[in-house]
Formats: sequence, C-alpha cells, structure tokens
Amino acid sequence: MSAVEEAETSVPGSADTPAPRVISGRVLRTGAGGVSLRVQGRVVAVTALLLLALIAVMGVTLTTGDFPLSVTEVFQALTGSGSDAAGFVVYTLRMPRILTAVFVGAALAVSGAILQSLTRNSLGSPDIIGFTNGSAVGALVVIIVLHGSMTQIAFGALIGGLATALAVNLLMVGRGLQGFRLVVIGIGVSALLLAVNSYLVTRATFQEALEAQAWLIGSLGNRLWTHANVIGLALAVLLPPAFLLSRRLTMVEMGDTTAMALGVDVRRTRTVLLVISVALAAFATAVTGPIWFIALAAPQVVRRLTGSSGPALLPSALMGAFLLALSDLVVQRVFAPALLPVGTATGAIGGLYLIWLLITESRKSRA
Repeated sequence: MSAVEEAETSVPGSADTPAPRVISGRVLRTGAGGVSLRVQGRVVAVTALLLLALIAVMGVTLTTGDFPLSVTEVFQALTGSGSDAAGFVVYTLRMPRILTAVFVGAALAVSGAILQSLTRNSLGSPDIIGFTNGSAVGALVVIIVLHGSMTQIAFGALIGGLATALAVNLLMVGRGLQGFRLVVIGIGVSALLLAVNSYLVTRATFQEALEAQAWLIGSLGNRLWTHANVIGLALAVLLPPAFLLSRRLTMVEMGDTTAMALGVDVRRTRTVLLVISVALAAFATAVTGPIWFIALAAPQVVRRLTGSSGPALLPSALMGAFLLALSDLVVQRVFAPALLPVGTATGAIGGLYLIWLLITESRKSRA
C-alpha cells in the first residue's frame, strides 16, 4: 500500500432506506488506486479479541477432560512426537470435534449474517425461516431412506435447503425479500417441514429412528475427521465469494434503489448470496444436525460490539465459531458425565434470546 488516508463518508438515504448510514474508517489504497480497502479500528479490535477467545476455548477443550493434557503434550501430539495415548486423545477424539464445532459455528453465523442483511430483518435467520428444517428433511431422506454416506447426506441437505429457499421465494413473489411477512411465511414453512421430519422418523426402523432423533437434536458427539473435512471444504468454497460480495451486500442492505444507483446488480447479488447462505446452513446441518441460536444471534452480537454499518462477515464467523465451541465445552465439562447434546444448550439459550428479540422488535414497530 503506497497511500493511506483517513476517510469519512455518508451515504444518502432513499425511499426504501430507514435512515442514512455513516461509514467511517481508514481507507487503504494501492498506488494506482485500483484496489481499496476500508478498515475500521473497532472492527479490527473486536475481530482480534474474538480470535484470541476462540484460540483460548480450543486450548481448554484440547487440554481438559477425562484425560488431562498439558499444552506441551497437545503440541507434541499434533506434531506426532508425543505418546500414543496423547495422540489418540488429541488427534482422534478431541481435534475433529472442536474443528467441527468451529467450522459449523462459522458457517451458521455467516449464513445468518447474509440472510439478515438481505431481508433487512433481525429475525431473518435460516433456522427461523425454515432453511435449516428443509436441509434436515433432505438429510433425513438420505439417512433413513437411502442409507447414504456423509458426502451424500451433505448433498441431500443442500438439495433440501435450496428447495426450501425456492419455495419461500415463490411464496414471496411480488412482495420483496424483507419484512415480517417473510418471517411469518418462513415460520409456516418451517412448521410444515418439521412435520415431514417427524413423519420420516416414524417410518424408520427402531435403530434408525433413535439415530435420526439424536441427530435432529443437534450434536457434536462422535464427530470424526470425515465431518470436519466436509464442513471445512464447504467453508473453503463458500466463504471467499461471500467475503468478496460483502461490500455489495452492504449496499443491498441500504435498499434496492440506493444499491442500483451505486451500480449493483441487485437481483444477481441477491441470488448468489442467498445460495451461499442456504448452502452454508445446509452443510452445517448435514454435519451436526440442526443447531439453533448461532445463526440468529452471532451476527447481531457482532454488530453491537463493532458498531459496524455492514454485515461484518469475518467477525460474525469468528463469533459463531466461538459461541458453538464454548457451548460444546460447557456441555462436555459442566454436565459430565451426562452426554448432553450441544443443540439442547443452544436451543435453550436461543429460545430466551428469541423472546427478547421479539419483544424488542415489537416495541420498535409501535414506536
């Protein structure tokens, strides 16, 4: 970077924008001015703190439990120079589970951040609108009917999620992709899909029904490298285009009129980002089952911490990873020896958060 300049600009409001936004920060430009990047100090600080907190949670997860290990022993196990027992505990039992938690939490949080920005609604989350239950239907069909592998389950969840998104979009034709109308339609679709899930479980054998019901709760137990690899590959493919489109996403959130005036192809941007959001939620659901609360809360918590005017996808990813990893650590250590699924903990917290959010949104609508 050859030039660094302070910049503070304001974007005028439009008919479909509630209020004008003020975007401040530091702009980094190349010498030719062809590439520029806006950096906000508060966002950078929050991102760094979230990264440190996530590393700390991962460290505690790897070193504590029924077989306590020191940091040195964990490091030696990861490098292959430790004892066989430590290597088995770290590399086979703990590392796949914590990486799955980190990847799934990041996927859900970014999915929620994108969807909330597209709908301009804090309730616009894949678990509220029904995308998660749609992915669960696709995954259950593969698990119970087709007896497929992990890869087939992932693609089944993707197909189910995309089909649900298409159905919701068809029901919203002519009404736009925002507002409580979308939330209400999504809740209805989600309830219908939940009934389909229950029907599939009743048609399964006893053993399949037990496995499917345990999966529907949302769990990180017995997660292997196969699960971590599937969701890790999904993140490697889906996150880069999401980050590249984050600036357009911020403009779309300002309103269609403003975004088009700034040169954004709104329809194409919405379509691509919606597919990315659904795919992230689908692959996360395929790996762990439905995990509630993360996609709903993580992006909003990040916005409050950073004061960011945009979706802040990277801090949201770290917040989602941190929340799910911390929740899994709590259910493993606090409730031991009981095998409490992490979905139970996040669902309980998410229910309380949703009540608070509905009350807050109701007060705003009356104001």
